[in-house]
Amino acid sequence: MTSTLPLFVPLAAPLAAALTTVAAGRRTGAWAGVGAAAAILAAGVALATNGSAAVSAGLLRADALTAFMLIVIGAVATIACWAGVHQLADNAETPAAARRYLILVQLFLAAMSLAVLADNLGVLWVAVEATTIVTAFLVGHRRSRASVEAAWKYVVLCSVGIAIAFLGTACVYAAAVAADLHGTAALNWTHLTGHAGALEPDLIRLATGLLLLGFGTKAGLAPMHAWLPDAHSQAPAPVSALMSGVLLSVAFYAIWRYKPIADAVLGPGYLRVLLLVAALASLAVAAGLLIAQQDYKRMLAYSSIEHMGLIALGTATGSRLAITATLLHVLGHGLSKAVAFCGAGHLLRLSGSSRIAAVRGLAAQRPGLAACLGLAVVALLGLPPFSLFASELAIARAGLAAGQGWAVAAAFTLVLVAFAALARNGTAMLLGPPGSLPAGEARPGAAAVVPLALGLAAAAVLGISLGPLQDLLHTAATTVTGGR
Repeated sequence: MTSTLPLFVPLAAPLAAALTTVAAGRRTGAWAGVGAAAAILAAGVALATNGSAAVSAGLLRADALTAFMLIVIGAVATIACWAGVHQLADNAETPAAARRYLILVQLFLAAMSLAVLADNLGVLWVAVEATTIVTAFLVGHRRSRASVEAAWKYVVLCSVGIAIAFLGTACVYAAAVAADLHGTAALNWTHLTGHAGALEPDLIRLATGLLLLGFGTKAGLAPMHAWLPDAHSQAPAPVSALMSGVLLSVAFYAIWRYKPIADAVLGPGYLRVLLLVAALASLAVAAGLLIAQQDYKRMLAYSSIEHMGLIALGTATGSRLAITATLLHVLGHGLSKAVAFCGAGHLLRLSGSSRIAAVRGLAAQRPGLAACLGLAVVALLGLPPFSLFASELAIARAGLAAGQGWAVAAAFTLVLVAFAALARNGTAMLLGPPGSLPAGEARPGAAAVVPLALGLAAAAVLGISLGPLQDLLHTAATTVTGGR
């Protein structure tokens, strides 16, 4: 048993940063937020290094999967919050609006950390619902008509999804009570996985479908994905980075927690079919809409739907290789998408428009920003040396080895369509004759590019060697597969 201190750091550090913002103002609060994100990352590393579960009052626990998700949250949040320091300085916001933004971002990080630390599945549901409440205000932060409309759409659709997930959680509770698990043990993940054989199959079958639909809504899976492009395109760039780079994965984390329970009761076939349908539907939606996309922030949002489809495909395959590749995909996508959205935030400030047609020849006018955006797009396309190349290749290999060649062929055909659309739009923005960027606008300084460069470097290093992450990924994958 390890020290319980790393369990509380991911919750306490963001709350402390929020209080610092209230007491010391936005500049100090912004850097305190970077420190809180780094503290979450450090806590994840500490828990991964200790290697054993830590439990506090039956509500919080940490295993390899938890430690990995805290590393993802911390790494993406460090990039987003660090980039946010410079973007906040460039925005002509009132001090009150800036403080509100910084406080909400830290509450957002605390809620996501609670979701991955929760041992009680009811607490997990509450934490995911809390992320909806907090991020709704962040999506509508600019208070423009488009951002407020996107916030309401996000609230309505995700609330429907979370309500469906609540019904699934209630079905799991009913099955646990019927198996003589009472009190907090009825929704305690550790107890449920240990007594999965005694759970009522019909209730678990119903619960699994509801939970996939409910949490899949928050993860951006089709057919409940419609909130995602609007919310991600209207939110401030660092918030878009957090929502796309890590919130979607935190929602999918809930599905991973239920997977060993569902597989133990129903066998792996039932959830596999549901996940394959969701994966192929999501990839088809993303590929189709990327072809005609004319807004670069929405383009990045649809790219997130594509990558969540690949994560669903790897989870459907369900082997240890597939889940290991899927977890690597989560981290690689988080890093790359954080860089892409934060770079898009700088570009939006410079160009004054999110239209793809409004940006031409960026490489000739803003070479530093163009390099970061271009490499982020290369990473999202799944090209070497970035980690998404390795993870997509491993997902395909695992699917073929599991006899799902038809699903792999269909999925990667759609990925190829998305690849072509993203590459075409990215090339048009970066290359060619210079466009109409305002000549008098200041370029992003070297300090503003540093977090983006670090994110790209991390994604490239992971594509070459996993290093100490390899054992953590294998152990976390074993947790998802139920030891198989």
